[in-house]
Amino acid sequence: MSCYVYELPTTGNISFSEILLDQTGQYTHAIANATAARSSLRAALKESKRTEDGERDHLKIIKIIDDYLPHLYGIIECVDADDLQTRTHPVFSWRTTLSANILNTSPRQSVTGLFSDLAFTLLTYGSALCNLAASSVTSLGQYERERAITDAQRKVKDEKLNFSVQLFLKAAGVFSHVAESVIPQWERALEESNVKADPLMGLRPVEFNRELVLALSRFSMAEAQTLAIRKLLTKSAYDSTLTPGPPLPKSHPSPKLIAKLSLNALENYSSALSLAKGARGGLQGNTEVTKDITRWLGDETTLASALSHKWLGVDAGEQSSTPGKAGESIGFLQWAKTELEDLKDGGHGISGLRRKEKRRERVSEEIESTSSFLSHYKKLNNTLHFEPIPPIATLQSLIPTGTPAVTLKPFTPPSPAFRPSSSTTGLSVEPQVNGEGDNSREVDHIVQGDSTAPNSGSTRSVYF
Repeated sequence: MSCYVYELPTTGNISFSEILLDQTGQYTHAIANATAARSSLRAALKESKRTEDGERDHLKIIKIIDDYLPHLYGIIECVDADDLQTRTHPVFSWRTTLSANILNTSPRQSVTGLFSDLAFTLLTYGSALCNLAASSVTSLGQYERERAITDAQRKVKDEKLNFSVQLFLKAAGVFSHVAESVIPQWERALEESNVKADPLMGLRPVEFNRELVLALSRFSMAEAQTLAIRKLLTKSAYDSTLTPGPPLPKSHPSPKLIAKLSLNALENYSSALSLAKGARGGLQGNTEVTKDITRWLGDETTLASALSHKWLGVDAGEQSSTPGKAGESIGFLQWAKTELEDLKDGGHGISGLRRKEKRRERVSEEIESTSSFLSHYKKLNNTLHFEPIPPIATLQSLIPTGTPAVTLKPFTPPSPAFRPSSSTTGLSVEPQVNGEGDNSREVDHIVQGDSTAPNSGSTRSVYF
């Protein structure tokens, strides 16, 4: 499977010494360090923009953001405590990569306030985490279908797949934090400073629409859930490669469990699609989300729906001796095959020849698998059970509630690199790396393969 890859934004240059007033002079070095950290982020994003897709260093960007965030939080805290003052309303320049536009380019957008820079930085952080996860998944290939792979080699790659799950869960937490905390803080700051009186100063890019950012969180959760399902199926996928076709290998997890897990992924994809389609931004609220995301979400929603119906059909087929189950099995599998055929014929029209080819390959594999089960259970029904095929309306009433395999990892802001002199901790010019918000160490643990990273949260997907 392939995961969505975000276009990362770039940002304009800024010097905090030009927008902040330090009347005591005790924050001179702290302000200079914050400017240097942001300059490093700007340079890394520009470098990434010029680099080919497969060669981008997403981990580097994540670590640079980890370095910048404590400085930005320190500035916000000191401004809030009046230890630092803003000379004027600070304006930051970012490219809006999530907005739809005629020329299919990323227009530059000026946003007002320190919280606007925090929001864009965290959105970039979450996107980079997703891109790192996607890159890791791509590097694994279809390892579970390699006939020559050993059990030990497969388990090593299973753990690498788990790291991508962790990264998506972390990204979901970052996006959720932006939607639930940072954007409301930005809105309150604009209200208090009366900036909204100037439409241009209070302009809301589509990235600052809470519905869109919540959609990104649900999207990340759906990707994590999908990878968790894949990990659960790697052993049986390998066994099926050796002996393809029905019946299911003994190593296969319960089809009903896989169906419920797939239904949860469907719920997240569908929710993300609905939220993203309704999100608006811009001067008059008429800027939509880029079609690249909504089309991708549309295809993933259809695919998750088809897989849910496939596994419900397989589950019913495995119980075909129970009255009604044989017909139910055929009904669900025919429904799944129809959805897959529609997706193979173009779906929602995702862009990019390479992405289309990968999607077509994935869908073709699922059509072949679904057709194999359908043929097997049809034969049983035509020779043993002779049951009618229930209509879709009846099948819909039989669909259970989805089951989550993973849980979101809440984002904890890092300890500020420096604090107001009036605070109990006093002024500190170095990040408190042992604090709860040490996200940099957590990412290092994930990449290096340590599933006991700090703030790791609950990830039931890989430990059924």
